[in-house]
Amino acid sequence: MGEPCVIENVCFVGSDKPVDIAVGHGRIASVRPSERTTDAASKIWVIPGLWDCHTHFTQWSYTLGRLDLIDARSASEALDMLRRHLEERRESGALDPNQYVVGMRFRHSLWSDDAQPTLAAIDAVAGDQPVALSSADMHCGWVNSAAARKLGVDVDESGLVGELEWFDAYCKLDKGPGAANELMHLLRNAERDAASKGVVGVRDYEMAENIDTWISRFSQGLDGLRVEAGIYPERLRQAIDDGWHTGDELPGSHGLGHVGAMKMISDGSLNTRSSYCSMPYSGIRPETYGILSYAPEQIESYMRLAVEHGFDIACHAIGDEANTIVLDCAERTHAHGSIEHAQMLKECDIPRLAQLGLAASIQPQHAMDDRDVIARFWGTPAGIPYAFNSLHKAGTKLLMGSDAPVAPLDPWMAISAAVFGTESSDREPFQPEQCLDFETALASSTAVGRVALRDADAADLVLLDCDPSIIDSPEAMRAMPEHVLGTMLAGRWTYQQAE
Repeated sequence: MGEPCVIENVCFVGSDKPVDIAVGHGRIASVRPSERTTDAASKIWVIPGLWDCHTHFTQWSYTLGRLDLIDARSASEALDMLRRHLEERRESGALDPNQYVVGMRFRHSLWSDDAQPTLAAIDAVAGDQPVALSSADMHCGWVNSAAARKLGVDVDESGLVGELEWFDAYCKLDKGPGAANELMHLLRNAERDAASKGVVGVRDYEMAENIDTWISRFSQGLDGLRVEAGIYPERLRQAIDDGWHTGDELPGSHGLGHVGAMKMISDGSLNTRSSYCSMPYSGIRPETYGILSYAPEQIESYMRLAVEHGFDIACHAIGDEANTIVLDCAERTHAHGSIEHAQMLKECDIPRLAQLGLAASIQPQHAMDDRDVIARFWGTPAGIPYAFNSLHKAGTKLLMGSDAPVAPLDPWMAISAAVFGTESSDREPFQPEQCLDFETALASSTAVGRVALRDADAADLVLLDCDPSIIDSPEAMRAMPEHVLGTMLAGRWTYQQAE
């Protein structure tokens, strides 16, 4: 917690009336009109601290030090990148034949049918070095034979491992000598990177034991963000027995860490053609509707257990049929919390989230990444994909995030995608009727749910050298991290731009 201070002569977005903000004991003591005036050239704007409401924070941190395949346009391009990566590590003496080489964020759903992964191809490049590559949505992995043996998974000629089997395998990749120290270094880098973008908090849905993990991290001085630590269904009973509830403060976090919601994955993803839909995927043979990760009665049982023991839910649902099932279960159990992603919704389900008091935790950048995939695989959808504005008009609370590392941990990228519906001024917006106005997008990226600070708010804020509410292009909005002058968390600066 920082020393008391007064931030003078700053403006809220969309306003030219300066205010002075007094900060003390980690909170906003007062917001009052400023008695000073300033010229336009030196004007500073202030917004509430930004949140990313859906991250896998460890995996995002790893992207700052692992092979990134996001730009590969085919399996052969991905393998060329892998080949160079292996050569560089071999030449530097950093290649351990007993440790996995891990790559991330390949998007094979955008690759042509004749440019897809094969086991033979990755074996030819990797040889006996265990190699595991994770897809961008983290719902499948591409492994060589050496890694498959080491992970204990069976692979066919594609070399792909999907869904729950991949989730289990992926968790085995981070073991080995020196791994803990490497991870702590990357976590600190990720916190600094987030603070430089104005981020003060994340909801962490890492597939791990997140409560004990974050207690340990706070004890080691990793305190640059507020964290809500999610719990997966298989760990829920232990969390209950240990006396935890959603909202409980994590010991040693000084108020920065709290127990989050029960995170459940109801279905797969669009990119792996495994999100559960009421209509079959177009152009796929044999015909498929996707899959459920849990039977409907299991989803309901876990929700009921969560509700009975003081836990919110955060339920991943992407396909329209998965969303219907999840909403039905939430209605029967009176669950509270959020639907994560809600990527395709039947029209009749859109008003149900607000009616049930559930938030929609959305990742607008996914719409930019998926717009071409939607046309390819959801050619005859039974619902509306990425119905952001429809949900907002229905009264649903929106929570915005990235699903990092699926998309970068960058709220400005999410805000840009939500407001402009495109990454480039040269390309038409995707579903312009579903775009949000700037104030709604910004408010949905904060803990307070608004664009201005008030007395008694937490002293989490961001100083900017321009007013983002008047930005008129996606490129300029995505460049907003360059305009972050400082980020304050609980009254202390976690980032200040160098002079």
